[in-house]
Amino acid sequence: MSQLLDQDSAFFDLAQRRNVLFYHKGYFSHNIVAAMGEVVKLQLEVAGVNGPTRRKLFSSFVELSQNIVHYSSNALARNGELDGSIREGAVCISRDGDRHVMLCVNPMASAEVDNLRNKLEPLRHMSLEQIKQAYKESLRAETPEDSKGAGMGFLTMARDASAPLEFAFHPRADEPGTTLFCLMAII
Repeated sequence: MSQLLDQDSAFFDLAQRRNVLFYHKGYFSHNIVAAMGEVVKLQLEVAGVNGPTRRKLFSSFVELSQNIVHYSSNALARNGELDGSIREGAVCISRDGDRHVMLCVNPMASAEVDNLRNKLEPLRHMSLEQIKQAYKESLRAETPEDSKGAGMGFLTMARDASAPLEFAFHPRADEPGTTLFCLMAII
């Protein structure tokens, strides 16, 4: 038991050294995201984050969390039936000097990696004006059949970020056909 408590203490110490303001790894649903959103708002306010940055961080938190709720490939099963609205992932918000780092990780079907990469890669090379223009165009566009928001979430995060979005895909050896999708936004 003592070794387990030491590991928990080490995790807490690491979180403090890394200036973690919020972290959740587990299951996400619309209700859980709403509750966590209240905590994130208060935590950012208590941490002294200015209003415009708080709004950007909160908006990105919601987008990252909704991405997990809608697209994570690992879902809780109730009586053998998947409930698509309770899905697994992780979100972390930390402070790095005067910037904030938002990380999101969730499992996804490996077959969808190229499609997602093709949506994200162009954002890395767009100017802020181009991102704003793409955002306006996507407000007018019809939502693609396989999307819950016409790519608005990634455009919102790219618009609010102070650096290009970074992302990576890590195939899982323990779960063939599953890849971990990692996204980082610096605000």
